[in-house]
Amino acid sequence: MSRLFRDVDGGPLCPNGSVVCIGAFDGLHLGHRALVRHAVERARALDAAAVALSFEPLPREFFAPYAPPPRLSPPRAKLAGLLALDVDRVGLLRFDAGLSAMPAEAFVERVLAGRLSAREVWVGPGFRFGHRRGGDLELLRREGLHHGFTADEIAPLLLDGERVSSTRIRQALVEGDFARATHLLGRPYAVSGRVVRGQRLGRTLGYPTANLRFGGKVPALRGIYATRVHGVADQPWPSVSSFGTRPTVGGVEPLLEAHLFDFDGDLYGRRIEVEFVARLRDEEKFPDLPALVAQMNRDADDARRILQQHSPWRATA
Repeated sequence: MSRLFRDVDGGPLCPNGSVVCIGAFDGLHLGHRALVRHAVERARALDAAAVALSFEPLPREFFAPYAPPPRLSPPRAKLAGLLALDVDRVGLLRFDAGLSAMPAEAFVERVLAGRLSAREVWVGPGFRFGHRRGGDLELLRREGLHHGFTADEIAPLLLDGERVSSTRIRQALVEGDFARATHLLGRPYAVSGRVVRGQRLGRTLGYPTANLRFGGKVPALRGIYATRVHGVADQPWPSVSSFGTRPTVGGVEPLLEAHLFDFDGDLYGRRIEVEFVARLRDEEKFPDLPALVAQMNRDADDARRILQQHSPWRATA
């Protein structure tokens, strides 16, 4: 049985009822995880299914198709992260013209009551949903009286007096403040995926790379970074990575290219995770390939030096 569902309509998915948490869950930061874990705890107490409900594309991407805002993580990573938090089902509802025009009351009736047989619904502070964002916590509570569920929100998660949010994490990443991003995420910022074949240009320049696509989304980062790659050895592998469109060679699609220092092996098809440690510089367009290679040499030296001085992150109890 698949734990993922994408459609608003269909048969009931939770015969014993469910506890539902709803959110964008972009980046799955500490605040998101607090919401999901609370829903899972409530579901276990009620012997019901724990459901994490989100949307793909995110509504802000649907309403700005030509200038979509940056993402912290692609959909596949969001799905994997939610499933790892022990939810029973994940809904990544297709956000399209039909769903955007659906009144909040209809969403409650068709999805929360009809598909999920909700017994409890949990949201974060300031949650809005439905056509023209017409639904809020009070509407959820009111509709819950008719459909047999309760609704409530969890308190905002504060760290050092600062509310944990995807917006603040994106800002920290743009500023190159990876320590602050790690603090808000509860882990270093990383991008995971399956290694795909590229143009193999890096190999001819002396810098073979493991390439990851970002699921057609706009990444929150762009530039050159000191990184560590997980999933190729027992320990994270030191590397230097480029995240951008490769303007010197006429690239268009955002691509994450990780060069693993002193690595000899075939990673095509392997699922890896690239952890970002420090920002080196902006992405640039060089006049020719020799100028690009010269800068790549400097980037590699800088990344090696930084990684030698930077201890790998370890989770604290």
